[in-house]
Amino acid sequence: MDHFKLNRRTLLKAGGATAVSGLANGLLTKGVWAAGSDKPEKEEVKVGFIPLTDCASVVMASVLGFDKKYGIKIVLSKEASWPGVRDKLVNGELDAAHVLYGLVYGVHLGAGGPKKDMAVLMNLNHNGQAITLSKKLADKGAVDGASLAKLMKSEPREYTFAQTFPTGTHAMWLYYWLAAHGINPMHDAKVITVPPPQMVANMRIGNMDGFCVGEPWNHRAIVDGVGITATTTQDIWRDHPEKVLGTSLDWVKKYPNTARALVAAVLEAGRWIDASLSNKLKMAETIADKSYVNTTVDVINQRILGRYQNGLGKTWDDPNPMRFYNDGAVNYPFLSDGMWFLTQQKRWGLLKGEPDYLAVATQINQVDVYKDAANLAKVSLPKTNMRSIKLVDGATFDGKNPKAFADSFKIKA
Repeated sequence: MDHFKLNRRTLLKAGGATAVSGLANGLLTKGVWAAGSDKPEKEEVKVGFIPLTDCASVVMASVLGFDKKYGIKIVLSKEASWPGVRDKLVNGELDAAHVLYGLVYGVHLGAGGPKKDMAVLMNLNHNGQAITLSKKLADKGAVDGASLAKLMKSEPREYTFAQTFPTGTHAMWLYYWLAAHGINPMHDAKVITVPPPQMVANMRIGNMDGFCVGEPWNHRAIVDGVGITATTTQDIWRDHPEKVLGTSLDWVKKYPNTARALVAAVLEAGRWIDASLSNKLKMAETIADKSYVNTTVDVINQRILGRYQNGLGKTWDDPNPMRFYNDGAVNYPFLSDGMWFLTQQKRWGLLKGEPDYLAVATQINQVDVYKDAANLAKVSLPKTNMRSIKLVDGATFDGKNPKAFADSFKIKA
């Protein structure tokens, strides 16, 4: 628990004495279930994470002791790559993980490695990813989707783009954005898989022309002078789901009370992060530590606050930055969100055959577990399991006819 001592001191220095004092009086007392709920079957919960800004609610649930409030202890495990997280979830080495939404669906359907029934317990965040193009491309005028497409036509060669996992969110954002600008990612470019913390180094040595990844690595590329931000993922789909708290279906069935406690603790952490500017800054300082993201605080905190720059002199305040709670709107595992990922995996030839979209989403997204945890943490719930979304190319999706949506695209595998 050395990291707790360190970050408690950090929070106090940052003006968090009141917050920590409150935690000492309440959250750090001996864990008991609120509302008379059943005791967790498993008190120590090993949760994996990748060094990304959006691991914050999982980390802060542990650092601030929200886990203890619900009778569990989150044991954090820093992981090197998404395939590594996948393998440890499948073999049970991790109880749960901060993980890509599309990775969970890919594993469940056997499209992302070993096939295993999987579960999404909750969304961890909305928004906050980006697509970075190399400075070399930018110097040739490719600074957004339209100018990239123009350059690729005028100077044909093998253009290489990186994502973080074949069925993951970053692959889907990258493919959707390229296709929206007339670029078929399966035919007009080479796509490779690179772990998030290695993106900037690979761009620096010329291994790729662009990448899609979570923060802080897009901003890091700007700071290091090797890349520019061509678009944010919230411009592809505003308030899109990104990372989830994922596990295996077997684990949820074996430890339902533990799953509920884990979700409730992370919900409280997300609510704490989004509660104030001060909390966001304290969070950024905490997760910048080498135990977590291992970068400088300024690389994290600017985009968390919605302060964006593209690396070419343009700056703006984004009204839809990364959020972890937003009055609970972030965290609900809408079935339609899961179905959207299935439509894109089908579009790009990652799935064999036609999935039963609603049945798969219903099996994976643990809506009942989430609702119980939300009630425990006093988080409001939506009235429906579906929501309507609008995408960058003008398409809309509401989950009502997923097959037609998947078949509607001119550019596909």
